[in-house]
Amino acid sequence: MNDGPVVDLSAVVKAYDVRGVVPDQLDEELARLFGAALVETSGAAEVVIGHDMRPSSPALARAFAHGAAGQGADVVEIGLCSTDELYFASGTLGRAGAMVTASHNPARYNGIKMCRAGAVPVGQDTGLREIRARVERWAAGERLPAPGRAPGSITRRDLLAEYAAHLRGLVDLSAVRPLRIVVDAGNGMSGLTVPAVFRDTPVEIVPLYFELDGTFPNHEANPLDPANIVDLQRAVRTGGADLGLAFDGDADRCFVVDERGEPVSPSAVTALIAERLLADHPGSTVLHNLIISRTVPEVVREHGGTPVRTRVGHSFIKAEMRRTGAVFGGEHSAHYYFRDFFHADTGMLAALHVVAALGSRPEPFSHLVRAYQRYAASGEINSTVRDQAATIAAVRQAFTGPDTQIDELDGLTVTTADWWFNVRRSNTEPLLRLNAEAVDRQTLERITDEVLALVRR
Repeated sequence: MNDGPVVDLSAVVKAYDVRGVVPDQLDEELARLFGAALVETSGAAEVVIGHDMRPSSPALARAFAHGAAGQGADVVEIGLCSTDELYFASGTLGRAGAMVTASHNPARYNGIKMCRAGAVPVGQDTGLREIRARVERWAAGERLPAPGRAPGSITRRDLLAEYAAHLRGLVDLSAVRPLRIVVDAGNGMSGLTVPAVFRDTPVEIVPLYFELDGTFPNHEANPLDPANIVDLQRAVRTGGADLGLAFDGDADRCFVVDERGEPVSPSAVTALIAERLLADHPGSTVLHNLIISRTVPEVVREHGGTPVRTRVGHSFIKAEMRRTGAVFGGEHSAHYYFRDFFHADTGMLAALHVVAALGSRPEPFSHLVRAYQRYAASGEINSTVRDQAATIAAVRQAFTGPDTQIDELDGLTVTTADWWFNVRRSNTEPLLRLNAEAVDRQTLERITDEVLALVRR
């Protein structure tokens, strides 16, 4: 690294992955050490590695491969891919995996998402803490342990066609009505995967920013920011499209706008997909995190399923999916998890379900999703708070009463018949995140104002 080895990786190792500015916080030497640490921590004999389109990604991925191979693991490099294609590779090949990407972060960032064989996530409580400790010791000068076997091999393999065929096998689009769909790839990895997945279907794809370019010359690949879907909304409206889809940089999340260019909430998309999957798998369990709309558990129950509420975060949901055998899970952040996709999240499979639902019905998408838009929601409201614990305690005290239900599964959730809200700490910043929902806009504004007055005082 530029100024000598970094031995405190607290700024780089997040709750679920590694993320930092290149090369100041993350460089090839650290990537090599992370590759070695994944093998030492997991005992993996085989590792599959992919990377996104950022300029720094190929070198970081190669360094990670050399680190893993140096500790005796045989490595398969699949090159440019989306994160869900990496999960597909881990699941089908039965190998531990690593995806070099910074997802939706700006161009100066990069990172590493790791998993065990079968796309089982590696997070703070499932190995990442141990990986960090090893890398810190090695970066400070401790010698790497001698591998118990000879150095592993590094080979190349292209899995894009197999990944696309697998997804098409899960959602058949052959009989849908002809559709015109605008897709904004944001110069991210869906520019590679969307043409492969939608090839030979009745769907006309209108591409926006499909050129792979990790400098993001048009807009950041973060559709959560309304500014980054303006071009998509305009293209849907002016082009008379049936639907618009936007993917983040590593294409593991998919965002939807209807034929009017209006955003469709991930909660509505979750409810729609849940209804489809419950029709094929009656009585199944569907997971939802605790800040998604209460519409989701209502729809699941109405269609004979069992809703299960979880903490926010992919490692919690994936673990719960395996424990419960859930067929599907959804988050407010547009992460969608499927039992038939190794219990992993995939924006592309969610997109296929949305397209199949629209293509099997005559009405426009805005009409189709009305049944899943039952409440007024605040979206996520962030506040900078120095003493987060004391603030949450004050909110809890203010809202404790005979008409409220309170739980602390993840942060503080307060629920009544007409509204609910959740206040959670950020994993990485001095922020409190507020999400609220109510039966109408007036009630929502009242409860949101009351909570923010306590949070921001």
